[in-house]
Amino acid sequence: RFPTSTNSSKMGGAHKYMEELWRKKQSDVMRFLLRVRAWEYRQLPKIWRVVKPTRPEKARRLGYKAKQGYVVYRVAVRRGGRKRQNKGGVVYGKPKHHGINELKSTKNLRSVAEERVGRKCGGLRVLNSYFVNRDSTYKYFEVILVDPMHNAIRRDPKIQWICSNKHKRREARGLTAAGRKHRGVTVRGHKAHKTQGGSQKANWKRQNTKKMWRYR
Repeated sequence: RFPTSTNSSKMGGAHKYMEELWRKKQSDVMRFLLRVRAWEYRQLPKIWRVVKPTRPEKARRLGYKAKQGYVVYRVAVRRGGRKRQNKGGVVYGKPKHHGINELKSTKNLRSVAEERVGRKCGGLRVLNSYFVNRDSTYKYFEVILVDPMHNAIRRDPKIQWICSNKHKRREARGLTAAGRKHRGVTVRGHKAHKTQGGSQKANWKRQNTKKMWRYR
Protein backbone atom coordinates (compact mmCIF):
# COMPACT_ATOMS: atom_id res chain seq x y z
CA ARG A 1 0.00 0.00 0.00
CA PHE A 2 1.11 3.57 -0.67
CA PRO A 3 0.36 6.62 1.50
CA THR A 4 -2.78 8.52 0.52
CA SER A 5 -1.85 11.68 2.40
CA THR A 6 -1.75 14.92 0.42
CA ASN A 7 1.12 16.25 2.53
CA SER A 8 3.75 16.92 -0.13
CA SER A 9 6.62 17.06 2.38
CA LYS A 10 6.01 13.39 3.29
CA MET A 11 4.94 12.10 -0.08
CA GLY A 12 7.44 13.72 -2.42
CA GLY A 13 6.84 14.25 -6.14
CA ALA A 14 5.80 11.95 -8.95
CA HIS A 15 9.31 10.56 -9.34
CA LYS A 16 9.40 9.56 -5.68
CA TYR A 17 6.10 7.75 -6.15
CA MET A 18 7.49 5.90 -9.20
CA GLU A 19 10.61 4.99 -7.25
CA GLU A 20 8.47 3.36 -4.56
CA LEU A 21 6.47 1.50 -7.21
CA TRP A 22 9.63 -0.02 -8.68
CA ARG A 23 10.68 -1.19 -5.23
CA LYS A 24 7.48 -3.25 -5.06
CA LYS A 25 7.77 -5.33 -8.24
CA GLN A 26 5.55 -8.07 -6.78
CA SER A 27 2.58 -5.72 -6.28
CA ASP A 28 -0.49 -6.31 -8.47
CA VAL A 29 0.07 -3.08 -10.42
CA MET A 30 3.70 -3.82 -11.28
CA ARG A 31 3.13 -7.49 -12.06
CA PHE A 32 0.44 -6.55 -14.57
CA LEU A 33 2.52 -3.73 -16.10
CA LEU A 34 5.67 -5.82 -16.41
CA ARG A 35 3.77 -8.74 -17.94
CA VAL A 36 2.16 -6.55 -20.60
CA ARG A 37 5.41 -4.73 -21.36
CA ALA A 38 7.36 -7.99 -21.62
CA TRP A 39 4.94 -9.14 -24.32
CA GLU A 40 5.49 -5.88 -26.22
CA TYR A 41 9.29 -6.08 -25.91
CA ARG A 42 9.31 -9.63 -27.32
CA GLN A 43 7.72 -8.41 -30.56
CA LEU A 44 10.42 -5.77 -31.13
CA PRO A 45 14.05 -6.14 -32.29
CA LYS A 46 16.65 -6.96 -29.63
CA ILE A 47 18.12 -3.43 -29.82
CA TRP A 48 15.44 -0.76 -30.07
CA ARG A 49 15.58 3.01 -29.66
CA VAL A 50 12.88 4.26 -27.28
CA VAL A 51 11.29 7.69 -27.47
CA LYS A 52 11.64 8.32 -23.74
CA PRO A 53 12.83 6.29 -20.74
CA THR A 54 10.50 3.69 -19.25
CA ARG A 55 11.79 4.72 -15.81
CA PRO A 56 12.32 8.50 -15.98
CA GLU A 57 13.18 8.83 -12.28
CA LYS A 58 15.88 6.15 -12.56
CA ALA A 59 17.25 7.58 -15.82
CA ARG A 60 17.58 11.06 -14.31
CA ARG A 61 19.43 9.66 -11.29
CA LEU A 62 21.89 8.07 -13.70
CA GLY A 63 22.53 11.28 -15.64
CA TYR A 64 19.81 11.42 -18.32
CA LYS A 65 18.37 14.79 -19.34
CA ALA A 66 15.38 15.31 -21.64
CA LYS A 67 17.28 17.46 -24.11
CA GLN A 68 19.18 17.20 -27.38
CA GLY A 69 22.21 14.91 -27.40
CA TYR A 70 20.74 12.21 -25.14
CA VAL A 71 19.43 8.90 -26.56
CA VAL A 72 17.94 5.81 -24.88
CA TYR A 73 18.05 2.28 -26.32
CA ARG A 74 16.37 -0.83 -24.97
CA VAL A 75 18.40 -4.05 -25.24
CA ALA A 76 17.30 -7.67 -24.74
CA VAL A 77 19.99 -10.03 -23.43
CA ARG A 78 19.44 -13.78 -23.20
CA ARG A 79 19.37 -14.98 -19.60
CA GLY A 80 21.37 -17.83 -18.10
CA GLY A 81 24.97 -19.00 -17.89
CA ARG A 82 27.50 -19.00 -20.71
CA LYS A 83 28.17 -22.35 -22.37
CA ARG A 84 31.80 -22.99 -23.26
CA GLN A 85 32.39 -22.72 -27.01
CA ASN A 86 34.05 -26.07 -27.73
CA LYS A 87 33.14 -28.11 -30.79
CA GLY A 88 31.22 -31.20 -29.72
CA GLY A 89 31.79 -30.26 -26.10
CA VAL A 90 35.32 -31.70 -26.29
CA VAL A 91 38.09 -29.98 -24.32
CA TYR A 92 41.52 -31.32 -25.23
CA GLY A 93 43.16 -30.81 -21.88
CA LYS A 94 43.01 -31.57 -18.20
CA PRO A 95 39.83 -32.96 -16.60
CA LYS A 96 39.70 -29.76 -14.54
CA HIS A 97 38.76 -27.82 -17.68
CA HIS A 98 36.20 -30.29 -19.07
CA GLY A 99 33.18 -28.28 -17.91
CA ILE A 100 30.86 -27.14 -20.71
CA ASN A 101 27.39 -26.31 -19.42
CA GLU A 102 27.44 -25.02 -15.86
CA LEU A 103 29.87 -22.15 -16.38
CA LYS A 104 28.93 -18.62 -15.30
CA SER A 105 30.10 -15.46 -17.02
CA THR A 106 32.15 -12.99 -14.98
CA LYS A 107 30.38 -10.09 -16.71
CA ASN A 108 26.87 -9.21 -15.63
CA LEU A 109 24.11 -9.05 -18.24
CA ARG A 110 23.76 -5.28 -17.86
CA SER A 111 27.37 -4.84 -18.96
CA VAL A 112 26.73 -7.15 -21.94
CA ALA A 113 23.73 -5.01 -22.93
CA GLU A 114 25.86 -1.84 -22.82
CA GLU A 115 28.52 -3.42 -25.03
CA ARG A 116 26.00 -4.54 -27.63
CA VAL A 117 24.38 -1.15 -28.04
CA GLY A 118 27.82 0.48 -27.94
CA ARG A 119 28.89 -1.59 -30.94
CA LYS A 120 25.71 -0.70 -32.81
CA CYS A 121 25.97 3.04 -32.07
CA GLY A 122 29.69 3.62 -32.59
CA GLY A 123 29.47 7.42 -32.66
CA LEU A 124 27.72 7.67 -29.27
CA ARG A 125 29.12 7.25 -25.75
CA VAL A 126 27.47 4.96 -23.19
CA LEU A 127 26.67 6.90 -20.03
CA ASN A 128 24.82 4.35 -17.90
CA SER A 129 22.04 1.73 -17.93
CA TYR A 130 19.29 0.25 -15.78
CA PHE A 131 16.98 -2.79 -15.59
CA VAL A 132 13.44 -2.51 -16.97
CA ASN A 133 12.00 -6.03 -17.32
CA ARG A 134 12.58 -9.75 -17.69
CA ASP A 135 10.76 -12.85 -18.86
CA SER A 136 11.67 -16.53 -19.06
CA THR A 137 14.25 -15.99 -21.82
CA TYR A 138 15.51 -12.39 -21.75
CA LYS A 139 16.44 -9.57 -19.43
CA TYR A 140 15.69 -6.10 -20.75
CA PHE A 141 17.85 -3.06 -20.01
CA GLU A 142 17.68 0.54 -21.14
CA VAL A 143 21.01 2.16 -21.98
CA ILE A 144 21.57 5.94 -21.87
CA LEU A 145 23.85 7.21 -24.64
CA VAL A 146 25.29 10.65 -25.29
CA ASP A 147 26.32 12.27 -28.59
CA PRO A 148 29.83 13.71 -27.92
CA MET A 149 29.71 15.84 -31.08
CA HIS A 150 26.47 17.67 -30.20
CA ASN A 151 26.93 21.29 -29.09
CA ALA A 152 24.30 20.87 -26.36
CA ILE A 153 26.61 18.26 -24.81
CA ARG A 154 29.95 19.93 -25.53
CA ARG A 155 28.79 23.21 -23.92
CA ASP A 156 27.29 21.62 -20.80
CA PRO A 157 29.84 21.66 -17.93
CA LYS A 158 28.12 18.73 -16.20
CA ILE A 159 28.44 16.25 -19.10
CA GLN A 160 31.19 17.60 -21.37
CA TRP A 161 33.73 15.27 -19.68
CA ILE A 162 32.37 12.42 -21.80
CA CYS A 163 33.49 14.19 -25.00
CA SER A 164 37.13 13.45 -24.20
CA ASN A 165 38.78 10.81 -26.41
CA LYS A 166 39.70 8.68 -23.42
CA HIS A 167 36.00 7.84 -22.99
CA LYS A 168 35.67 6.13 -26.39
CA ARG A 169 34.07 2.67 -25.99
CA ARG A 170 34.14 3.07 -22.22
CA GLU A 171 31.57 0.27 -21.87
CA ALA A 172 33.93 -2.19 -23.62
CA ARG A 173 36.73 -1.37 -21.17
CA GLY A 174 34.68 -1.81 -18.01
CA LEU A 175 34.51 1.89 -17.11
CA THR A 176 30.74 2.21 -16.71
CA ALA A 177 29.01 1.43 -13.40
CA ALA A 178 28.08 -2.09 -14.58
CA GLY A 179 31.63 -2.70 -15.79
CA ARG A 180 33.21 -1.50 -12.56
CA LYS A 181 30.87 -3.79 -10.65
CA HIS A 182 31.94 -7.00 -12.40
CA ARG A 183 35.60 -5.91 -12.16
CA GLY A 184 35.18 -5.55 -8.40
CA VAL A 185 36.37 -1.93 -8.25
CA THR A 186 33.30 -0.17 -6.85
CA VAL A 187 34.98 0.27 -3.43
CA ARG A 188 36.90 3.46 -2.70
CA GLY A 189 39.34 4.51 -0.01
CA HIS A 190 41.73 2.50 2.13
CA LYS A 191 39.58 -0.64 1.78
CA ALA A 192 40.24 -0.75 -1.96
CA HIS A 193 43.95 -1.61 -1.86
CA LYS A 194 43.36 -5.09 -3.26
CA THR A 195 41.57 -3.73 -6.33
CA GLN A 196 44.33 -1.39 -7.52
CA GLY A 197 45.70 -2.19 -10.95
CA GLY A 198 42.45 -2.69 -12.86
CA SER A 199 40.58 -5.39 -10.94
CA GLN A 200 40.86 -7.82 -8.03
CA LYS A 201 42.15 -10.47 -10.41
CA ALA A 202 44.78 -8.17 -11.94
CA ASN A 203 45.92 -7.10 -8.48
CA TRP A 204 46.25 -10.72 -7.28
CA LYS A 205 48.12 -11.75 -10.43
CA ARG A 206 50.59 -8.88 -10.17
CA GLN A 207 51.33 -9.57 -6.52
CA ASN A 208 51.72 -13.34 -7.04
CA THR A 209 53.86 -13.30 -10.16
CA LYS A 210 57.60 -13.58 -9.76
CA LYS A 211 59.39 -11.15 -12.09
CA MET A 212 63.09 -11.42 -12.90
CA TRP A 213 65.47 -9.60 -15.18
CA ARG A 214 66.20 -11.47 -18.36
CA TYR A 215 69.94 -10.95 -17.93
CA ARG A 216 70.85 -11.22 -14.25
